[in-house]
Amino acid sequence: MNIFTYALHLVGSAATAYVYARQIRDPLTRPNIVAGFQLAESGSVPFLEALRDRAAAEGDTWLAEKLGRHAADERRHGQIFAQALKQLNKQVIDFKQLAKQSEDRKPEERRSPFFAAYFEGYAQADLKPENIDWTVFMASTYILELDASKDFARMAQVLPDDDLRSASLKKGMFSIAKDETGHAAYLYEALERRLPAAQVAELVDEWRSRKVNALLAMVGSLVQKSGQMPSLVQDGAPTEASSEEPAIQVAA
Repeated sequence: MNIFTYALHLVGSAATAYVYARQIRDPLTRPNIVAGFQLAESGSVPFLEALRDRAAAEGDTWLAEKLGRHAADERRHGQIFAQALKQLNKQVIDFKQLAKQSEDRKPEERRSPFFAAYFEGYAQADLKPENIDWTVFMASTYILELDASKDFARMAQVLPDDDLRSASLKKGMFSIAKDETGHAAYLYEALERRLPAAQVAELVDEWRSRKVNALLAMVGSLVQKSGQMPSLVQDGAPTEASSEEPAIQVAA
């Protein structure tokens, strides 16, 4: 990564940390960001479970075990965020309504500008669990998990301790941050098991640069929308997560 890209990475990380911290601390914006995290964490479970099954079928029991634990962690993270929403008397917007909103948008608008930039050059089919190149999955997800661990820890730190709801979410987010650190560690080890050290460093560098470009794309999209983000919550107590929830893949 050249010095310019590294500088953008630092600036982008600082900006992301500020935005997330501000949204999670503000009681008015907290429900929406928590709902987004619930969707992302729970939605990654089917993807990871499919990869677990693929690894097992290919005879890589070590990777299959790690992916199985990863999927279980993400399911638990989704439950933590769902419980936080319940304590705020909110729930994630009805999935049918969410799907309808997606159908109403143009095809090019349905995909997150962040992930469109992050996976630039890859077709949707290339990123399906049965097709994705293992090293692409490992390196791209390593960067996301590593950064998520830091983001969740920063957000937890700014949550107040003076009420039970905030304190509960704070504890849960510190736990999530620890899990994400563990996920990043096994993904890096998985790369080391498959590639020489120089290739691992080169691949990680490539996906770090892609993350920088993805953050710039996300910021550009927010500027176009005047900072407005779609609401992901509605009033009412949420139901327990079920297998009927759609798989909103993180890596898609």
